[in-house]
Amino acid sequence: MNTLSTTHSLAELRQTIARLERQNAQAADRRNLPFGLEEIDNHLPGGGLALGCLHEVADTGPGQEHASAAALMVAGILARISGTVIWAADRRDLFAPALAGVGLGHGRILHVAAGNRVLLAMEEGLRHPGLAGVVGEVGRLDLTASRRLQLAAEGSGVVAFALRRSRKSADPALAAPLAAVSRWRIGSLPSAPPVPYAPKVQGLGPMRWRIDLVRCRGAEPASWIVEACDAKGRLRLATNLADRSLAPPVGKRRAG
Repeated sequence: MNTLSTTHSLAELRQTIARLERQNAQAADRRNLPFGLEEIDNHLPGGGLALGCLHEVADTGPGQEHASAAALMVAGILARISGTVIWAADRRDLFAPALAGVGLGHGRILHVAAGNRVLLAMEEGLRHPGLAGVVGEVGRLDLTASRRLQLAAEGSGVVAFALRRSRKSADPALAAPLAAVSRWRIGSLPSAPPVPYAPKVQGLGPMRWRIDLVRCRGAEPASWIVEACDAKGRLRLATNLADRSLAPPVGKRRAG
C-alpha cells in the first residue's frame, strides 16, 4: 500500500470514528431524560433519569399504601416522553384526572387490571419498544423478578417503574435488594404560603415533595425539596418564601 492510499485510509478512519462518536453521544443523550433541575441532573450519571431501565419509586410515611406522590412523580416523568404508557395494577383506584394534572392525559394510558399478574403484564409490555414507559403497582418485588424486568427494559429501551404500594408502614420489604437502576422515595411536605407577606398561612401554595434518591448506580444517595410536578410534568426547586423580603399586600400602601 502506497503512502497516499494509507493517508487517505487513515483520514477516512478518523472521519468514521468521529461520526461514530457523535452517534454514540446522541444515543447517550436519548438514554437519559433530564429532570430539568441542575441540582438533580448534575448528580445523576448521564445527566438525567436512565431510560431503558427499571426504577423503583415509593411513598414515605403513612402514604405508602396509596403511593399518591410516587404515582404523580412517575406520571410527570412519563408526561415528557412521547408514546403510550402501560399502567398495570391489581386495584381499580387509578385517578386519571390527577395524572392529567401533571401532564399525562388519560388518552395516553393503557390501564391494565392485572390482578396478581402485574409483574407478568409489565414484562410483556416491556417487549414493545414503541412505548413511552411501563408502570406496575406492586407490593412485593424480589431480586429475581426485578432482574427479569431490568433485562426486558434493556432489551426494548423502554423505561419501567415499579410503583411500590405496601399495606404496611415502614415495610421491611422496601429495603430488600433489587436489580433496579435507581430507587426513589417521595414524601409529601406542607405547602408554602401563597403570598410572602403571610408566612403563617400554610397549605395553599403548590404541593411540595421531599425526593430521596436512596440508591443509584454511579451516584451517591441524595435528597431534594421540590415543588411537585406542574401541568407539563416539570419539577421546580422549592423556594423558601420565609427567607424573602416581605412584599406589601396588594391594594395597601407601604409604610412611609
